[in-house]
Amino acid sequence: MSKKPIGTTATTGQSCPESGVWKVISTPTTTAPIAEGNRMPPYRGKAVTWKLIQYA
Repeated sequence: MSKKPIGTTATTGQSCPESGVWKVISTPTTTAPIAEGNRMPPYRGKAVTWKLIQYA
């Protein structure tokens, strides 16, 4: 099974498509390790878009 490319995006509530380090695309931003299959979390109580920046 091939990995999703770095730069793949997912939004809060979606199933994480690839295990790795994900970064919020907004300000303020943060990074978080998220495992494939987990739900993408909200940030600061809001739905956000996450971008894959590094493989696990």
